[in-house]
Amino acid sequence: MNLENVVEKEKEVEKKKPKHRKYYNKGKQGEKVLSAEVVKEASELEKVEIVEEQKVQKPKKKPTKKNDSEDEVKKPAVKTEKEEKMYVIPLGGLDEVGKNMTLVQYRDEIIIIDSGVTFPDDGLLGIDLVIPDFSYIESNKDKVKGVFITHGHEDHIGSIPYLYQKIDKNIPVHGGKLTLALIKSKFDSGEVSKIAPKMREVTGRDKVKVGKYFEVEFIRVTHSIADAYCVVVTTPAGRVMYTGDFKIDLTPVDGKGVDFLRLAQIGEEGVDLLLSDSTNSEIDGFTPSERSVGEAFKVEFAKAKGRIIIAAFASHVHRLQQVVNIANEHGRKIAIDGRSLIRIFDIASKLGYLKLPENIMVNLSELDKMKDNKVVILCTGTQGEPMAALSRIAKNMHKHTKVKEGDTVIISATPIPGNEKAVSNNINSLLKYDAEVVFKKIAGIHVSGHGSKEEQRLMLNLIKPKHFMPVHGEFKMLKAHKETAIETGVARANIVIATNGSKVEVTKSSAKIKGKVNAGATLVDGLGVGDIGHIVLKDRQQLSQDGVVIVVFTLDKETGKVLSGPDIVTRGFVYSRDSDQILNEANDQIKIKLKEFEVAGTKDWAVIKNSVRDLASKFFYNRIKRTPVILPIIMDV
Repeated sequence: MNLENVVEKEKEVEKKKPKHRKYYNKGKQGEKVLSAEVVKEASELEKVEIVEEQKVQKPKKKPTKKNDSEDEVKKPAVKTEKEEKMYVIPLGGLDEVGKNMTLVQYRDEIIIIDSGVTFPDDGLLGIDLVIPDFSYIESNKDKVKGVFITHGHEDHIGSIPYLYQKIDKNIPVHGGKLTLALIKSKFDSGEVSKIAPKMREVTGRDKVKVGKYFEVEFIRVTHSIADAYCVVVTTPAGRVMYTGDFKIDLTPVDGKGVDFLRLAQIGEEGVDLLLSDSTNSEIDGFTPSERSVGEAFKVEFAKAKGRIIIAAFASHVHRLQQVVNIANEHGRKIAIDGRSLIRIFDIASKLGYLKLPENIMVNLSELDKMKDNKVVILCTGTQGEPMAALSRIAKNMHKHTKVKEGDTVIISATPIPGNEKAVSNNINSLLKYDAEVVFKKIAGIHVSGHGSKEEQRLMLNLIKPKHFMPVHGEFKMLKAHKETAIETGVARANIVIATNGSKVEVTKSSAKIKGKVNAGATLVDGLGVGDIGHIVLKDRQQLSQDGVVIVVFTLDKETGKVLSGPDIVTRGFVYSRDSDQILNEANDQIKIKLKEFEVAGTKDWAVIKNSVRDLASKFFYNRIKRTPVILPIIMDV
């Protein structure tokens, strides 16, 4: 910009300028020149415009590399942040009912949710309990920061004493008051261990921080036992919610219902993966309230003229409370039979979950002195367990109670799959003694503690999860729950059907199976944990089907000569007195074989044993198509 341009601009606004201002002076030759004041003003104006031009122009970038020119500079690549990952690892409860256990792992930390058992089926002969395989936990025990328990049923707490033989006793167990009391009683009994871990009591909406990364919140739900919670696990990688076992009981016996408000808030805050109970996913509608069982009991109590014998799950504290209340209304005393029931009555009454009127409890030994219409017997055995109280009563083998005409027997449970035959046998035996038998098929004296389809839909609608993983159930139950989730708006691609041991990778944008860890079943037989394998079970199966044949003979350890025998002893194979001919033939063939070894001078006892075993096995199969366990026993002198 030059001074002439400034002058032109000044002329345009000259009319607006004050009249007295002097713009021109006379030069030396008499010409007009700009006054010093105007020149100064123009110079200042020029400086301002230059500064404004510099503001508009973008500064040139310096070259970032030697080969880059001043005009062409490559833009740096945009860095994308990697998503944080955590892993959900079920070790039990998938493709089965029971043995529930789930791990959540983030970086170098792990928390454990539930640690349950399942009970053996007919194929697990002699087995007491089936617990999860803890090998993955054992190899990562330094990473375990906490154990969180949703409620006190055996399929969620039963294996905790075995778990704490693998991990540090200082790792705390978190759960409700009743849940922790039931866990503590397992250690007090000393059957596995007497050293109990640290226990931290929680209630609804409590948030627990463990390790560097985990925050776990407990949210109250309803189930067939008090102190049932779902848990919400939050890490830097996202949020996982695990419902535990639940139903939507709008009229709970203890008045403590589902915390719908907090569940809805959790849904609004966002859940990256929801794990939800699938047990009743094939059943339409809603599961009836536990109060409906109380109404059915009232009807049966009103009809009963003699003794009332009730078989119930020990852990159904709300049901037991209703039985106590109704018995008291009818002037009946209660006697209990079964270790688990005695334990629950003791624990629940001390904690205030079970309220017992004064003098309502009596000993079984006092029943003979009482009128039949003043007695209620509460006992175990809803699943037809051979040594449970109801089974012994049904066979008239009970020390204090023999079933008789006029008795009303109420079985307040549904048979677990696999137990139907045993339960049916008990019912038939009781009916033979002209007892009135009331069970679920003909009366509403039992309701499930698990939500049916409508309750599952409600949970899905409250939480609105990004991803969904059905748990707690056989494969057909998991598939049915998947279809329910799709109906509520969860994308099919966002649903994970996992198996025990699946390593489910969870981020804020995805949930997918990424590998597998060791998982399976560990068998508990007496004090032995995991020492019963496939071969032992196969032998037991064979023993149960075809029995055992023992072949005993004595050899000279120097010469290999047969000094006595062979003698054949059988158990569970054939009755020897009726099968002398078959056993004598087998004996003759074994003698011939032993003579061959004697002539050959064979002194390898292992070779002789194996040959005798093979010979006897083939002989018995060819003659009577049976394959008993053959046990050759050599005594040497």
